[in-house]
Amino acid sequence: MATTKSDKVIITCAVTGGIHTPTMSDALPFTPDDIAAQSIAAAEAGASILHLHARDPKDGRPTPDPAVFMQFLPRIKQSTDAVINVTTGGGLNMTVEQRLAAPLAAKPEMCSLNMGSMNFAIFGLADRYNTWKYDWEEPYLRGTDDFIFRNTFRDIERILKMLGEEHGTRFEHECYDVGHLYNLAHFVDRGLIKPPFFVQTIFGILGGIGADMRNLMFMKETADRLFGADYRWSVLAAGRSQIPFATQAAMMGGNVRVGLEDSLFIGRGMLASSNAEQVAKIRRILEELGHSIATPAEARAILALKGGDQVGF
Repeated sequence: MATTKSDKVIITCAVTGGIHTPTMSDALPFTPDDIAAQSIAAAEAGASILHLHARDPKDGRPTPDPAVFMQFLPRIKQSTDAVINVTTGGGLNMTVEQRLAAPLAAKPEMCSLNMGSMNFAIFGLADRYNTWKYDWEEPYLRGTDDFIFRNTFRDIERILKMLGEEHGTRFEHECYDVGHLYNLAHFVDRGLIKPPFFVQTIFGILGGIGADMRNLMFMKETADRLFGADYRWSVLAAGRSQIPFATQAAMMGGNVRVGLEDSLFIGRGMLASSNAEQVAKIRRILEELGHSIATPAEARAILALKGGDQVGF
């Protein structure tokens, strides 16, 4: 089996996302001030990559507005050396054009890129709450029983060319199922994605592959078979599987992602107080296991990124 091991583990922190809503946790940042502050704290705790979405400052709903992104991206860049990774997934129900608006303005070192269309279902979360802080939250969640997260081959190729070829952005290739790895292999075979590419395997979203450790092994074996030594591997799992899957991935030579986008908790039944708390926890675990944490400069070298001086903010 090919190896994708590095001496350093890259910690990505996904700071706010487009899944959880303000009712679910007071710690979920949605104003530009809070997103900036939590991002900087996560970097100080050991995250070398910050994966960022924007929220409407008034009510916390996901927004694709580049002007909102620009209220926190420069502040984070000025205060930390972390790699800034801007979503191309945005929030549910955004068009591809809306999802691309901020990345094309920001020209970041990295963007997320989902490698296939999928049912992306979070309607079950709505059953856990009886009252809501904002009126948009419940219908946003419940509507996902009829939602397809669109990422066609044409969409993916367009993003690779517009951001990758034209702006030198590299990608966090989000693979929510085995088929997504084969979709990625298709673009690698065509030469549109070049090594070393960053594969984020994702577990526990309804509509994608389940959070079962056998699935983790199989996804890794499949990626090794398809990509050999050409890729760098990372893992995220939703909810309670977040820390166990990250720990297992690191023991298998992988990198890890944590953050309030993926889980609101720090332990069983305990809400996390911040993104930095999750970063600090996984860092402690990794260091206890004998791993070293990649600095932002080391992450840039591992992933062949263009550098923070080449972005549009």
